[in-house]
Amino acid sequence: MMTWLAVAAGGALGALGRYLLGGWLTSILGRGFPWGTFGVNLLGCCLIGALYVWLIDELKLSPVWQAALIAGFTGAFTTFSTFALEILTLLENDRASIAILYVTASLLLGVVGVAAGMRLARFFL
Repeated sequence: MMTWLAVAAGGALGALGRYLLGGWLTSILGRGFPWGTFGVNLLGCCLIGALYVWLIDELKLSPVWQAALIAGFTGAFTTFSTFALEILTLLENDRASIAILYVTASLLLGVVGVAAGMRLARFFL
């Protein structure tokens, strides 16, 4: 039961962070490309890599805290379902080239982000 509550609390904070950061990025960079979701997903990939190293390898936090921060916070912070919806919307609006660019860049840079987060965490810890 405690793990469920921890994941829910982390999820609430992650969702709020996603909403605020995604909106801010969109307001600055515009709506021609889904910058809010793209930026949040890349940051979330980096963050989950860093948290994984920090929480599990270094701090050796309890499984409850690991679940709260990794499954809860980063799970709600990243936005894969929104990502999928935006791809479909781009395709339905005859913007296939933007959709392909978005998918390719998100996947490649997402993997790079996880690796960067892990390396940064190992460097600073």
